[in-house]
Amino acid sequence: MDQLIVGDEVFTITKASRSDVSALVELLRDDFLGKGRELPNVAPYEIAFDDIDHDPNQFLAAIRNQSGELVGTLQLTLIPGLARSGAKRLQIEADRLASSTRGTGLGTAVFAWAHDYGKKHGATLAQLTCDKQRTDAHRFYERLGYAATHQGYKLSL
Repeated sequence: MDQLIVGDEVFTITKASRSDVSALVELLRDDFLGKGRELPNVAPYEIAFDDIDHDPNQFLAAIRNQSGELVGTLQLTLIPGLARSGAKRLQIEADRLASSTRGTGLGTAVFAWAHDYGKKHGATLAQLTCDKQRTDAHRFYERLGYAATHQGYKLSL
């Protein structure tokens, strides 16, 4: 368990457990895109959680406030690769904070923690994707030093 101190608050980051799945899904549903695409039925998320939990290159974070309430999450994936002289990448996805914590500095602290996690596990590059409609998130990532260097594509299978 790692601790983050943000202002007068102490937050903890742990590996999420199966019992966190419902609360994690609620965080994913708590935005303008998530509420339309995330399902109220947690069964498919529990199956996905089991896949994530059994993969040693995955870390699904549960971020809790001092009261123990789940207030954030992000999924970290370590991707070994041949490009960039065999660089390992840290992929950051599904980062969400409860609306009550946004604008407090918690997001910046969580990303600093995630970058340290990546470095400790041999990653030399952090990358993420972000929906084009999330303009507030774009500004946040740019403030952290991320650059929009690539065009991404998706294909539903």
